[in-house]
Amino acid sequence: MAKRSEGAGARRFEEVRENMLVRARAHRNPFYCTRYDEVEPLLRRLDSVEPEAWAKAFSAIAEPYEEKAARAEAAGDTEAAKENYMLAYNYHHVGWYPAPGSPGKARAYQRSLENYLKAARYADPPLVVIWGGIDAYKEERQVDLYLAGGMATLAVDIPGTGEAPLAGSMDAERMWDEIFDWVAGRPDLDGQRMAVVGASTGGYWAAKVAHTHRDRIRAAVNHGGMAHYAFAADWIAKAQFGEYPFELAESLAMAFGLSTYEEWVEQSPKLSLLDQGILDEPCAPLLLVNGVKDSVFPITDMYLLLEHGSPKSARFFPVGHMGRTPETEPMIARWVQRELTGLRP
Repeated sequence: MAKRSEGAGARRFEEVRENMLVRARAHRNPFYCTRYDEVEPLLRRLDSVEPEAWAKAFSAIAEPYEEKAARAEAAGDTEAAKENYMLAYNYHHVGWYPAPGSPGKARAYQRSLENYLKAARYADPPLVVIWGGIDAYKEERQVDLYLAGGMATLAVDIPGTGEAPLAGSMDAERMWDEIFDWVAGRPDLDGQRMAVVGASTGGYWAAKVAHTHRDRIRAAVNHGGMAHYAFAADWIAKAQFGEYPFELAESLAMAFGLSTYEEWVEQSPKLSLLDQGILDEPCAPLLLVNGVKDSVFPITDMYLLLEHGSPKSARFFPVGHMGRTPETEPMIARWVQRELTGLRP
């Protein structure tokens, strides 16, 4: 499990609190369906991001919703059961944010997963293969836009996160061999028409898969990922105090099988897609999306992708990480639909 590095990249808790309050108010990751009037006073009471206290505090909010969900389920009220299980899931998710790197956070992750699966029993069953990053696992993927466009979806965890079977590494893209084989073996899915969408750190894997598995997919989207410059020591130090709330390098380290800030600084340059010789290879149609003011992963990584290999599509927005605007994700979904069907939606 990743170790917190005091001094190497720790930010003042007052800054963390304000960042998290902004996210909670806007229902941004990790606060997708939490309630601000519950989150705000809890964050005011906390005085650090010490992992055990953090996990305990947010999981304590989740527990009453678990009980309400169970009572609603017993009474046959499926809508109330689903709503309360989702609230319980999301509070446990905040409890393990940004990574389940301590015993308490690991328990919070397991409980978030349990509640998500209980809520999923009451959802309509949902091909786009979609994944998130180091702090938003498969359960957090929002797929409504793809379903509305007539596309099936498969949400997976990237290497080193959630229930992924292997840690991030220089060759962890081999995980997608099994995924694509599974899709190809299903009679209800079209294995010849697949796209992949990776968000944040997941965008790194989407860009890599677009090159290494170009014969197996029709299109790929790197939504806010890194490629080369994000692995430089000076950028890592700067990003620790950017828009990511806290422990960015430590969370990345954990996803890639490392333990500390210092190990991430030392080892991450090996992950450069440029230095691995990936970027000058042909690739499947690849859409690059990000904000030009991204302080998590530099926009220069997107520019670098445009400078190498096959021609690519790109849309950059005058905002921060992942280029979040009301139009961003609908635009991505339309592009994917067009690449899969050949028709303009």
